[in-house]
Amino acid sequence: MTQVRPEQLGASLKRNLAAVYFIHGDEPLLVGECADAVRAAARAQGYTDREVFTVEPGFDWASLQAASDSLSLFAEKRLLELRMPSGKPGDKGARALRDYCERPPEDTLLLITGGKLEPAARRSKWVQALDKAGVSVPVWPVGAAQLPAWIERRMRAAGMQPTREALALLAERVEGNLLACAQEIEKLFLLHGPGAVDADAIAALVTDSARYDIFGLVDAALLGQAARSQRMLAGLRGEGVEPVLVLWALAREIRSLATMAGELSGGGAIGQLLAKYRVWDKRKAAVGGALKRLSVHELRALLGQCAHLDRVIKGRAAGSPWDDLLQLTLRLAGADILRVTA
Repeated sequence: MTQVRPEQLGASLKRNLAAVYFIHGDEPLLVGECADAVRAAARAQGYTDREVFTVEPGFDWASLQAASDSLSLFAEKRLLELRMPSGKPGDKGARALRDYCERPPEDTLLLITGGKLEPAARRSKWVQALDKAGVSVPVWPVGAAQLPAWIERRMRAAGMQPTREALALLAERVEGNLLACAQEIEKLFLLHGPGAVDADAIAALVTDSARYDIFGLVDAALLGQAARSQRMLAGLRGEGVEPVLVLWALAREIRSLATMAGELSGGGAIGQLLAKYRVWDKRKAAVGGALKRLSVHELRALLGQCAHLDRVIKGRAAGSPWDDLLQLTLRLAGADILRVTA
């Protein structure tokens, strides 16, 4: 059994090509890039004839066997690509895959891409047969803690040298969406080119495509800029931004503030807290000002308001999502709601 991580696949492909590659996981960007690497290595070694199968309801598994048994009319080496989005081949597919692995045809490479495997599937005979016949590449989501390092590797591979603050800012703004992150890095390279990249460049990149941006709204509220926050929220609404995204950004910031405020009430110093929680320099004034203005009790009350607003957005409680978002934003800004909205 040969199992490699996505970052190890390139080196493995340079050593030798296996008869079967099984790439699976619920991070489409990484699954796709690993599959691209296998295709490129196969082309470089003469696998120029390619046939693609997509497993959908009613898929005829006999077609895979027929393709493996037939001779190529155009090339001596063939790449058979089996796309299995659900990661579940069913009983017929499981048997077909086991049969293929027992007698893999010569000069043929089988590339299988699939979704996340459930624990029971990972112990199944067809998965074990694939692992034994070739190389398995399990793809796991990149967590928040690993995201800055992942971004740094990707940026440095493109010739960019990001600062720690730049990495933290980009990770914060694209958390949970690797595809968006990869697109932002490509965009930054096109606009900025190789070389040093600071947080200002990241901020300009991310906000370049929108008139108002959600993270700008959060910072305006933290700075106590109630009127500006109100205008930005109206702009987001006018541009069709989903309320749940605005709530996510506000709740995320309020939750972080509540944690820091709790430590602050226990005798901590603001400067030390900002360093501990890696608040980048450009945001220290905003976050520090909010910590001075809002107590632990007030921040916990705001978290309760976030929970209620989540129910409103989901239709489980009465209210207007945008009106309630305005109240939440203005309270975070420390505003007199009646006076500002009059």
